[in-house]
Amino acid sequence: MRRRTFLRTGTALAGGSLLTGCLDSLGFEKQSAWRDPPRVKNRPAAVYHPAYMEGMKMYGMGTDGDLRFALMYSYPHRFWNVTGQSNSKVVVQPDDTLHMMVSMWDAKTETTVPADVQLTIKKGGKTVDKRAPWPMLSQNMGFHYGDNVSLDGDGSYSATVRVGSVGVHRTGSLASRLSDGASATIDFEFDTDQIYDVEYREFDEKQGSRDALDPMAMRVPVGRAPAPASLPGTLVGTKSSGDAKFVVTVIEGDNRFADDGKSYLAVSPRTPYNRIVLPRMSLSMELLRNGTTVSKGTLTPALDAALDTHYGAPVGDVRSGDTLRISVDSPPQLARHDGYETAFMEMPPMEFTV
Repeated sequence: MRRRTFLRTGTALAGGSLLTGCLDSLGFEKQSAWRDPPRVKNRPAAVYHPAYMEGMKMYGMGTDGDLRFALMYSYPHRFWNVTGQSNSKVVVQPDDTLHMMVSMWDAKTETTVPADVQLTIKKGGKTVDKRAPWPMLSQNMGFHYGDNVSLDGDGSYSATVRVGSVGVHRTGSLASRLSDGASATIDFEFDTDQIYDVEYREFDEKQGSRDALDPMAMRVPVGRAPAPASLPGTLVGTKSSGDAKFVVTVIEGDNRFADDGKSYLAVSPRTPYNRIVLPRMSLSMELLRNGTTVSKGTLTPALDAALDTHYGAPVGDVRSGDTLRISVDSPPQLARHDGYETAFMEMPPMEFTV
């Protein structure tokens, strides 16, 4: 009898968890335990509670200038890459050692920073893995960068994380910072047995429900968008598209976002349940008054300590009763872990009344 099959048919625990612990304590066979974890049947086209949860552990942190980095690991696991309007499953390969994750944030404001990351892993001065980890969404880790990697056995390693200048438009306290590249090298010891001490949990009743795991507490910002009431400006409203929440605010009068006294229209997309930011989208807007278009254009990806990751544009005159249409021209180009892979794909336009 397969051990995974035997354990899944055991007595359910409180809260719908069917089994919990680490792989070693649960009796899973090494090397093949993570190859085929359970998967929710009839997944909704929305965020859903996954059938299982894999924990993670910290290798270390580093700081360079304004940026702070964290390097974490978990079991190798499947995920889905997104290209344009479609996604594709990435399966665990036989030589995958672990799933390595990088988080990156502004050290002063703890704002998670979207940028292109390079990861180089060395052992004894020799490069054993070099890649650009995928920007990713995970329910228990939020927005991060990650990939399955192959190491050269147990021993001492160094991981160097590099990022170029943060190209996204920055405002407020971030406008004059994050313009230079940064890197940090984090040394770590890899012991095969350690990976089997990472928490693993399967769920019974909760799996497939319209819900999400809570992000784990790791002293690392997960990329949580501000609550709607705390956004600057006048809140226009919140709408859903593709199960993402879009919060719209208009900042009028003199402001740091727009010149010549124009107002600033800001759109803050986030996941339901945990408010995780959704970078790498393409959005556009149209403002209508009495059926006539008065403003139309692309919303620029931007980063601000008060608005966090958002999309915005200067607008000349916004009046009560105006109609605002927000269109998603491209869904988030983010790899997704279980529970997010079916959401944020088909995203119809939204209409707000100012």
